[in-house]
Amino acid sequence: MPLLRRLHFYAGVLVAPFLVVAAVSGLLYALSPQLDDVLYGDLLEVSSTAGTPRGVAEQVAAAQGAVPDGSVTSVLISDDPEETTRVVFAAPGLGEEYAKTVYVDPYSARVQGQLTTWFGSTPATTWLDGLHRNLNLGETGRLYSELAASWLWVISLAGVVLWLVRQKRLRAAVVPEKGAKGVRRTRSWHGSLGIWTLVGALFLSATGLTWSTYAGENFAAALVALNAKAPVLDTALPGSASSGQTGHGDHGGGQGQGTIDVAAFDRVFTTARTAGLDGPVEISVGEPGSAWTAAQVDNTWPVRLDKVAVDPATASVTARADFADRPLLAKLSSLGIQAHMGRLFGIVNQIALFLLATAILTLIVLGYRMWWQRRPTRADRRRPLGAAPKRGAWQQLPLWFLVPAPLVLIAVGWAIPLLGVSLVAFLVLDGVVGLVRARA
Repeated sequence: MPLLRRLHFYAGVLVAPFLVVAAVSGLLYALSPQLDDVLYGDLLEVSSTAGTPRGVAEQVAAAQGAVPDGSVTSVLISDDPEETTRVVFAAPGLGEEYAKTVYVDPYSARVQGQLTTWFGSTPATTWLDGLHRNLNLGETGRLYSELAASWLWVISLAGVVLWLVRQKRLRAAVVPEKGAKGVRRTRSWHGSLGIWTLVGALFLSATGLTWSTYAGENFAAALVALNAKAPVLDTALPGSASSGQTGHGDHGGGQGQGTIDVAAFDRVFTTARTAGLDGPVEISVGEPGSAWTAAQVDNTWPVRLDKVAVDPATASVTARADFADRPLLAKLSSLGIQAHMGRLFGIVNQIALFLLATAILTLIVLGYRMWWQRRPTRADRRRPLGAAPKRGAWQQLPLWFLVPAPLVLIAVGWAIPLLGVSLVAFLVLDGVVGLVRARA
């Protein structure tokens, strides 16, 4: 326990600032739908629902007039009568992965405006997403969020184990101690709140790591090894030279504005509805000689995420990939990510993330308060803050634990590289400092 206590202490002190940024930025991102309504409501919502919606082709043609130098890559048709249709264009001068999205009133085919979007996200949501993922610093900044997710589960589990061992009774562990004062009172609230927050913290850590840079790559490799990846929709047309090959992603390749048969959007959309794709549907334009993709994009439980490949000329379905047919791990990964983003259960999901983020921030404040309260108060003592648990605790560990420990560190370092590297660095540095001070 002394080693666990020292690890929990230093990890909490050093990683807590990263967790603060992750919690605050993640909370803001979870509230992005409401923020979009405030900032872009005039684009996202129609002013009147009177009349019958126009055909998709007519709406696309209207959007083309707003971006004459762009090529249509996809169209998102909502099932909400109060939402606009979103026509996405590849346009000159945009950065990689960015597009120009035109918002069209489905009842009048009137263009309400346009925005530069990132995978369909508005500029505000894109900025918040970047803040949470990488502090808007690019790939280098992603190290911060992966480090926070890598250590969150370690800090949480270590703290809960220490608290349960200290309290010995479950009721004393989950309810703050009455009448306690000073550091004892702070520790009681910190420990009890940690118990209630554990499951949520483990969930955020696990789901956050699935799409991180290094641990995420290992997770994806594990899915491939277990044959648990979601199948890729085949967009090759029967009889074509590329038949049997898997297709491109959902954003489509964009055939070039001059070659697109705008009427094909109506045919593909009608075929998608006939094939059972209800709810919001995104139609992605395929490469020349390939099928187009129609995909459900409803991430609210129960999710609707089926896809069909449609020949734009004949309006026939050439391939299908249903969410129900995905391997279990692929389903859980997709659902976990949506819950992490606050989308899966709608407003309930957002409230849960708000409470969880608030709890994590409170735990951090209480942890730093304990550190401050444990500082020496006599004037002749030099240490300005609370002392850390004693060094050298690993020497008290049993042999059965010390022998496999290096193998465990290697396994952790492979699966979660940033955790492994930082943990080894902590152990080495702590050991070296201890030896230097002992000789002094």
